[in-house]
Amino acid sequence: MKPERVIFITGSSRGLGAAAAKLAKHQGWLPVLHGREDSPALKALADELQAPMAIADVSDRKTLSKAIEATYQRLGRLDALACCAGIMKPKPFLDMEEDDWQNEYQVNVLGTIYACQAAIPLMLQQEEGGRIVTISSLRGLSPTSSPRGMAYSMSKAAITNLTEALAKEFAPKISVNAVAPGFIETDMSKGWDETVRAQARSALLKRTGTPEEIAQAIMFLAGNEASFITGQTLLVDGGYTCAGK
Repeated sequence: MKPERVIFITGSSRGLGAAAAKLAKHQGWLPVLHGREDSPALKALADELQAPMAIADVSDRKTLSKAIEATYQRLGRLDALACCAGIMKPKPFLDMEEDDWQNEYQVNVLGTIYACQAAIPLMLQQEEGGRIVTISSLRGLSPTSSPRGMAYSMSKAAITNLTEALAKEFAPKISVNAVAPGFIETDMSKGWDETVRAQARSALLKRTGTPEEIAQAIMFLAGNEASFITGQTLLVDGGYTCAGK
């Protein structure tokens, strides 16, 4: 028996991906959890949600494609894809070496591309098509790009552009949108210094966001409530950009 709705969430062992998986389950979806390795955190979440797991490195196209294809064959459908896998390793520009640029590009950009290349042909087979949600960032927007994480900012700007291009190519069958989080309390935020935290508090809402708040945006764009939205980047930053900081 096919589940009612299936969403494959890359990078769902923690952070935004884990929050999205929990919300998806709460809303009646079957989330397919994904991680680069079979970690205790991923296993624990799979047990909690009674959800299937897929293990693959998002920067390895063949392995990721096989994982997504296997999910489709096993469950019989793929209604949505959320590309939450990502890394950020801030480093001064002049100290960055070739591997620094390549690692963030491979995970943040190619990881999203490979997931979409695997999922889109499957969605095109379905009468109802599908929905894709990518993860950009506040830092992927030109006015707010950061010199502290230049490779990250560049990779997220690429995601914003990719999202629009995919929406144009695969409409009307598949809708593609992005969520651009602002300052969110995740594992990545543990390295923030007081300067960054002061920036976060300067948003109109005077606080950082939570993974659960970003999950709400992800699942909104993945669901039928966003049926007339495609090619958009939804900025969820507590009013930081609007404040003109």
